Amino acid sequence: MTMRGISTELEAKLARLAASEGVELVAVELGGGARRPVLRLVLDRAQGGVSLDDCERVSRQASVLLDAYDPFPGAFTLEVASPGLDRKLYRQSDFDRFAGQPVRVRMRPTWPGGRLITGTLVARREGAIHLRTGPETVTALPETEVMETRLDPFPREDRRQQRGRKKP
Repeated sequence: MTMRGISTELEAKLARLAASEGVELVAVELGGGARRPVLRLVLDRAQGGVSLDDCERVSRQASVLLDAYDPFPGAFTLEVASPGLDRKLYRQSDFDRFAGQPVRVRMRPTWPGGRLITGTLVARREGAIHLRTGPETVTALPETEVMETRLDPFPREDRRQQRGRKKP
């Protein structure tokens, strides 16, 4: 079993299934409770994004595959989704692809500088996520202290501008 609760073999089969539908399996997440686990498959496509039809096709095929493997004792919920506007960055390729974009980094509660740090993603290298947090400032956040990194589709400056607009 992987830390996500399914076998590496099953995860590889799910990835091949997604690829056969022209999308990429970027993450397998396990949530919910012990009584009713939720298995979430996150799909992406390098060009054009993921449609509802893509999610539906992968969901139908994944259901058949998961029924055969029966990864959980009892019932579970399968969710198949696109990463969304505020997508979570999982892999090195995600960090490379979205360098230069605004992000929000959620830190562990013990981090001394606050739990949420925003900035422009510079890179992920040498065990740290590097953000431009000011005109002349690049901050290195140790990955051991990072809980998650997400794109920030509405950075703080944009939010301020939107609030100040008057309706026509």
